[in-house]
Amino acid sequence: MEPKKENQSDLFAGFHTVFKSFATDAIHIGQEPEQWKSMAVVPPISLSTTFKQNGPGNHAGFEYSRSGNPTRNVLEKAVAALDGAKYCLALASGLAATVTITHMLKAGDGIVCMDDVYGGTNRYFQKVAAQFGLEISFADCTKPELLKAAIKNNTKMVWIETPTNPTMKVVDIRACSDLAHEHNKDIIVVVDNTFMSAYFQRPLALGADICMYSATKYMNGHSDVVMGLISVNDEALYDRLKFLQNALGGVPSPFDCFLCNRGLKTLHLRMERHFKNAMAAAKFLEADPRVDRVIFPGLRSHPQYDVVKKQCTGCPGMITFYIKGKLEHASTFLSNLKMFAVAESLGGYESLAEHPAIMTHASVPEKERAVLGISDTLIRLSVGLEDEEDIIEDLAQALAAAVSI
Repeated sequence: MEPKKENQSDLFAGFHTVFKSFATDAIHIGQEPEQWKSMAVVPPISLSTTFKQNGPGNHAGFEYSRSGNPTRNVLEKAVAALDGAKYCLALASGLAATVTITHMLKAGDGIVCMDDVYGGTNRYFQKVAAQFGLEISFADCTKPELLKAAIKNNTKMVWIETPTNPTMKVVDIRACSDLAHEHNKDIIVVVDNTFMSAYFQRPLALGADICMYSATKYMNGHSDVVMGLISVNDEALYDRLKFLQNALGGVPSPFDCFLCNRGLKTLHLRMERHFKNAMAAAKFLEADPRVDRVIFPGLRSHPQYDVVKKQCTGCPGMITFYIKGKLEHASTFLSNLKMFAVAESLGGYESLAEHPAIMTHASVPEKERAVLGISDTLIRLSVGLEDEEDIIEDLAQALAAAVSI
């Protein structure tokens, strides 16, 4: 079935207004040539691990690269601007960002986490953080009343992921942030913004205290960097996290910072193309009789479609769908894809497909997967930047090979 092509203006109709000067800020903030003696337009890579001091303790802002680095500094300034934040910290991975944030708590403190989250987040909270005396509980934050019931006197942090990985639930960030802060103004609300990127969603403007990313995905966008990012507005919160960034040492290399900074320059262009291609693919899949259900935030059929329109400026390239049949049908579909690579991760320029129950979420206990809907027929797509017609052609031929109608 040939899908109707979306007019670009129609595609974004009804979404939150785009953020002012996003593309300009992505290209210019933190990139000023005047900061370099060479006046280089492209920020150079500073590989030095240490920096000469004018005297003992008298340094010009940098002393040791774990504590601070010129190339990392450039990236952090740029990301802060794109998040509408005052401060940003770059970490070695998304999980390094998660660990750094969690280290603000102490034994006995509680974390309420969205029930459907990245498998690595679930694994860290249940199998690592819980062993250090943190009390971990999970709640479906798409229903604020369930979050309210989960918050206890010892709750110090609420961890939200939206859209969720892999079932694409969308959480009302404003509603959950207000609820948590009404219970206790000191509860730290964290939003994992990996799926949306700074271009499509700004959690800090919606009441969250911390916005974090696996920058490995859309923020870098080229599948060649593993990195995490944390953005905040509160200075005291930043000081705590900055101390932990240095004390724990989970920092990225200058070269990776250079690459991620470069990736930001095309973020707005990439995200618009991801949205366009994913919408076309989602509509194709939704109309195909070999597919049981499609979950894509840009479709009117999405359960939280109204929330998406209210808090997001568009949608990323992430689609989850249930193929008809059993595990063998899902496996056959994945094995027959030609352009889509069967691989973990997401958010790069190339299209990827994966089986969450076997791959990214295998560490989530089987009973929990069943409750969340992570079944044997669930397939997650990261729709890339290829030509729309080629994306749909690949999906069509793989479906035909997997399920007969």
